[in-house]
Amino acid sequence: MPRFWCGIDWSENLNDVAVVDEHGEMVAHIRVEATPEVVSEVLALLRGLRSSHRHSRTQVPVAIETPHGLLVAALRAKRQPVVVINPSSVARYRGRVSPARKKSNRTDAVLLANILRTDGTLHRAMPRTSEQAAAITVLARAQRRAVHTRQYHANQVRSLLREFYPAALLAWQDLPGGIVRAEARAVLALAPTPSLAAVLRKRAIADTIAGAGRVRLVDDHAERLRCVFQQHHLRQPPDVEAAMGEQVKAAVGLLDQACTAVDQLTLATTDAFRAHPHAPLYASFPGCGPIIGAGLLGELGDDPDRFTVRGLRAYAGAAPLTWESSSSRTVTHRRIANHNLKALGHNWAFTSLTRSPGCRAHYDRRREKGDRYAAALRNLYGRLLSGLHYCLKNGVSYRDEVAFPPRCD
Repeated sequence: MPRFWCGIDWSENLNDVAVVDEHGEMVAHIRVEATPEVVSEVLALLRGLRSSHRHSRTQVPVAIETPHGLLVAALRAKRQPVVVINPSSVARYRGRVSPARKKSNRTDAVLLANILRTDGTLHRAMPRTSEQAAAITVLARAQRRAVHTRQYHANQVRSLLREFYPAALLAWQDLPGGIVRAEARAVLALAPTPSLAAVLRKRAIADTIAGAGRVRLVDDHAERLRCVFQQHHLRQPPDVEAAMGEQVKAAVGLLDQACTAVDQLTLATTDAFRAHPHAPLYASFPGCGPIIGAGLLGELGDDPDRFTVRGLRAYAGAAPLTWESSSSRTVTHRRIANHNLKALGHNWAFTSLTRSPGCRAHYDRRREKGDRYAAALRNLYGRLLSGLHYCLKNGVSYRDEVAFPPRCD
């Protein structure tokens, strides 16, 4: 029975759709937009490739270079198999077709289809992730980006304060969060320059930090801040100081918005994660709180057949990479991986050290064998991932004595 393969070269406005047969010849080509009517047209094209009751459009895999977008979502909603091929891989395949590596939308669509025709066994269709897990993916990644944005604005404020307002840096340098704290942002909004801060009364400071949420030792903290602000420091000229104060107000306003976004997304991510049926299994692991758990679930999905243990560790960047040629052999850490998952794994392994005797003992053994800090954490992360794969497959919770049995050496 003839087989067909489809490739879609996507863009912001138009998408080229090409279908090839078992000989690699293009049998159909259309250029479409991402609209409901066009999606129905694409599905009808795939359905009508062969007039036989044995032919179904779901037998035609679709290759595309992105896992995102409305067109991909619409195809997956109709249960059409979609295979995502990395753009860097497509660029290498392009050299097989033409030494000049010429590129056009139509030829790229044909190239994508032919990649599936010749090397389809090397590429897997997108996993069958539930809508609930897909929503957690969106929220977890948005929360992570919001944290990075908050840190960016905090660095901007700190850099500005160093130029003319050292007392503001000294005031909260020993407290968790520093100038990101709500009380610090409130005081900076009240007194954005050293001259305004130096004349603040204790009562005004106390009311400000209490309004920002501080409930313990308010008067003591207000007195400490008043003393810090009244200390003698180098100053900018008055007009320059006033101008930089306006800049501080604007920067603190942006930092306030970033902190609010982090709080909102953290709450939404936590709620979505706890509502997922896999959440108790993730939460049973040491160091895996709602944010790390949501990040792991969002990147891994909830398709039980998506990964093998080795595949999971490679995808997460926890498996070593071996380069071997003739008599030379080099083992190094894997750089091509899901970078979101790799960063999460570092944090997860680090937080588990103080929450699991087994994790701590395993990390110490790796260090004694000569592993550096990051390598020991990667090895521990790989062990935790193997345990997570087992627990998800079998529906059991984590047990420290099973994951890290006592050693007799």
